[in-house]
Amino acid sequence: MKKLGTYLAVCTLVLGLAGLAAAQGMPPLPKPGPEHALFKEAAGVWDAKVESWMAPGAPPSVSKGVETNRVGCGGLCLITDFKGSFVMGPPGTPAMAFEGHGTETYDQGKKKYVGTWIDSMSTGLSLSESTYDAATKTMTGTMEGPDMTGAVQKMKSVMEHKDGQRIFTMSMTGPDGKETPAMKITYTKRKGAAAPAKK
Repeated sequence: MKKLGTYLAVCTLVLGLAGLAAAQGMPPLPKPGPEHALFKEAAGVWDAKVESWMAPGAPPSVSKGVETNRVGCGGLCLITDFKGSFVMGPPGTPAMAFEGHGTETYDQGKKKYVGTWIDSMSTGLSLSESTYDAATKTMTGTMEGPDMTGAVQKMKSVMEHKDGQRIFTMSMTGPDGKETPAMKITYTKRKGAAAPAKK
């Protein structure tokens, strides 16, 4: 009975606040703007070539993957699912299965694109902030989150949008502020394989 009473009290409070908001006039719900047009361009299925550097100056290890993007949240966000493989060693090292999931939206307050990322090689959440240059069709930003050991890493990310391709590069930022190339992913969009938008 105590739980039922608490539940009813919470419902009464919520309904009361809703009525107060209606009486005072709620602000209009957000709608997709020109900043969200990038999400429609990124929607679909992309074949990915992944190049990763395990040591500075060493040749990259190469693997493949598939990224599926869809527009969600009524057009306000991009939802990403990535499946493929990842090489954790020098060229010739067997690839490991890899899976990642991300979200991205445009923060009107910050005037930046913000996102989250989680994958099968980390137990923590990575957060990103980026700005877009329409003249060069380039998204530049930072990502911060834990690596496989739990240590927090800060990375610089660049995404170039080209006809039918997106080229993503990521560099690790060391304590001295120097950047070391870590990864390059070349995405090629599959024709006629657009992912349906979900509200």
